[in-house]
Amino acid sequence: MYGKKKKRVVGILITIIVLIVIVIVSNIKIDNLSYVQSFANFFVMPVQNGLTYLKNKLSGNEQFFTDISKLKEENENLKQENSKLQQDLREFEILKSENETLKEYVNLKDKYAEYTTIPAYVINKDISNYNNCIVINVGSDEGIKVNMTVISDKGLVGHVISVTSNTAKVQTIVDTSSSISCTLTSSRDTIIARGTLEGKSMLMATYIPTEASLIESDTIETSGLGGIYPKGILVGSIQKVVNTKNIVDRYAQIKTAVDFSKLQTVLVITQ
Repeated sequence: MYGKKKKRVVGILITIIVLIVIVIVSNIKIDNLSYVQSFANFFVMPVQNGLTYLKNKLSGNEQFFTDISKLKEENENLKQENSKLQQDLREFEILKSENETLKEYVNLKDKYAEYTTIPAYVINKDISNYNNCIVINVGSDEGIKVNMTVISDKGLVGHVISVTSNTAKVQTIVDTSSSISCTLTSSRDTIIARGTLEGKSMLMATYIPTEASLIESDTIETSGLGGIYPKGILVGSIQKVVNTKNIVDRYAQIKTAVDFSKLQTVLVITQ
């Protein structure tokens, strides 16, 4: 009888212990889960939120990337249009230059209508301290001969000194070996204008008559003497008069009417 009671007490104790353990274990699990959940919320949630934000941005930026693709296409089209415009501009400049050249020819023809002339381009320049010659793109095939006068729309250029079948070499009036018989337009006195080493657009007037009155800015033209240059072609204007002790030795500086550094088109007087 006593043994049965003892077994009941032990069973009750075991049952109570088991219940207590179950309660304790249950409490421990709940606490641990809360801790783990808190840990996860602290570290994992920001990452999750960041990924969610990125996902939303990417899904929202589909239009953005589409716009970038369109911008690239538009930029490429603009580049092509710009290239075409540049090409059109170059062609326009060429046409403009050709038009200016034609205008020069027309002006020259009108200005020197009394002469029979042939137009030409300057294709080369032979310039040094002592020589100042140009080469033009017409020659004997076009009837060009030695000693023919060459002019521009501004005035006298020089004369032909050698010829090939399709080119001619022209000694300009600023060449050091050039000498021109000229007339002062105001007094009609005759002087000699020579090329100098001082400048590419400068001549020296010598053999000035003692009674001649030299005036700065007075124009000078060809006299027609000497057998090369026709009469009345503009040479330049007096820039400076240099008086000396002996009036016979005085001289003047003449600025040429033609700017030889920019000379491109000329006329050759054939008759």
